[in-house]
Amino acid sequence: MESLPGTGEHAQSTEASPGPPQPQSASQGIPPGTPPPTPPSEATRSPLALVVVALVVALMLYFGYHQVRHVGAASAPRLTQSTLASDFSLESLDGTTMRLSDFRGKAVLLNFWATWCGPCKVEMPWFVDFQNRYGSQGLQIVGVAMDDASKEDIGKFAKDMGVNYPILIGKDSVGDQYGGVPALPETFVITRDGKILDKIIGLRGKAEIEDIIKKALETPATSHASALPSEQLPVQN
Repeated sequence: MESLPGTGEHAQSTEASPGPPQPQSASQGIPPGTPPPTPPSEATRSPLALVVVALVVALMLYFGYHQVRHVGAASAPRLTQSTLASDFSLESLDGTTMRLSDFRGKAVLLNFWATWCGPCKVEMPWFVDFQNRYGSQGLQIVGVAMDDASKEDIGKFAKDMGVNYPILIGKDSVGDQYGGVPALPETFVITRDGKILDKIIGLRGKAEIEDIIKKALETPATSHASALPSEQLPVQN
């Protein structure tokens, strides 16, 4: 039987020629030699995990630092009303050395603060006002900077805040004399006879602080306060 045109060898060659490449389905597997896909890294899968770890480490460093900084607070004296305020000497922003006993006979508001302390920035303008209004009556406000900023940065901060009272560069040993200063701001109002009238931790209202200042000013200065023996008023350098 004769072959029809277009059939025979030509048809066989047509059947044998490969067609266009077909996409390989997933069921056919991965061609040999193809490297396996790289699994996503932990950072790619969970960037939040890195943030959490960083936060935990930062908190550990923060609390560890403050625990070391206030290691002497556990043995610090307990301060109550009528406790004699401990004397100390610290360097002021202008380089002079000042002692708390330099203000004997005056009512003193001793304020421990820091440049990073938000509530400190709120109450400092109040202290400027108190110094203006009650300075002539015998009030002396003294600021003790308890942070790690440089003297220049502390001075600039005080200038920007319009501070009109002495700022001293604090030491942890002085803070320990006043109970360790576990929080800032911390303020002690001292009467004319050198005794602690009130201890203020954190931020209180301006009117409340002003009332305490008025009580301190009403306390008469005694001869005991004006010539207090050094053994009763220890000095911390």
